[in-house]
Amino acid sequence: MKILRFVGRQRHSKSERFYMIATAIKITYFQSAWAGFSKAAEKYGVTAELHGPGGFDPRAEATEFRAVVALRPSGILVQVVNRAMMVPEIDAAIAAGIPVITFDSDAPTSHRLFFIGTNNRVAGLLGGKRVATKLNGKGNVVFFTIAGQLNMEERLKGYKEAFDGYPGINVVDVFDMKGDSSLAMHKAEEYLARTGPAKIDAMVCLEATTGMDVGEAFKRVGAKGTLLMGMDADVGTLNLVKDGTIDATIAQKPYTMAFLGLKALDEAYHYPVRPLGRDYRLDPFSPFPAFVDTGVTLVDQSNVDAVLKNENWTDVVPQ
Repeated sequence: MKILRFVGRQRHSKSERFYMIATAIKITYFQSAWAGFSKAAEKYGVTAELHGPGGFDPRAEATEFRAVVALRPSGILVQVVNRAMMVPEIDAAIAAGIPVITFDSDAPTSHRLFFIGTNNRVAGLLGGKRVATKLNGKGNVVFFTIAGQLNMEERLKGYKEAFDGYPGINVVDVFDMKGDSSLAMHKAEEYLARTGPAKIDAMVCLEATTGMDVGEAFKRVGAKGTLLMGMDADVGTLNLVKDGTIDATIAQKPYTMAFLGLKALDEAYHYPVRPLGRDYRLDPFSPFPAFVDTGVTLVDQSNVDAVLKNENWTDVVPQ
């Protein structure tokens, strides 16, 4: 009979420090993620810290990540905005023996252990089917996105795939708002001024903050007959769904992503795998999943009140 003895690091201690790193950390989306990360840290009795620029700044995020690696943390959960910048940083951390897991937006060519987040193609398919149905299969559609960010690329792919069965739907523009939702608001005003065959029938937001600013443009001009789709669930977006400015939004679970992220990092820290940087994607005996899907939900006027009534909003405080 085999007797197995497993030896790991003693659990737990406040000296164990886990870091969540993202860009635009002051927005509600990442404050929700931080609430999940810090809640898991509280349960485990370890220390959690949030790092990253307050606004959209990929270069500053890479600099923050490098500084955190120098502190020799127990583990890092990171949202990847710019893959070209972050892949070498992640690989250097893994080479130093620091567990790194990505969330929200991935860097699949890096040596990160795995990705926790949304199946963004599925999110796009869900939104695309909604738009196609609401337009009765015909109309001009524009998108607001951030170029080069994998999660938004996958969402756009899902929308376009959903539109494949509707030859009457035309994607006429994909606008890069460069992480600044005010640019999206001004562009929306321009779109809303179009008339005749150039009229825009639907605007789709692929990023969390855009729906509120584009919704403001809709209110300013009294937009009628143009569909607005949001992305993510914060109180501002949800209230615009409730009053009908936004038709629906695709809600992710950033709290869940980060909550599970800290737990997974804790496991990787206490029961280290060697070699940490091995490519486990084709390994049928891998200790790690390739991807943990935290799911998406379409929120419209039929269910928005239930989301708004969730008492956990009190834990999410935008900075």
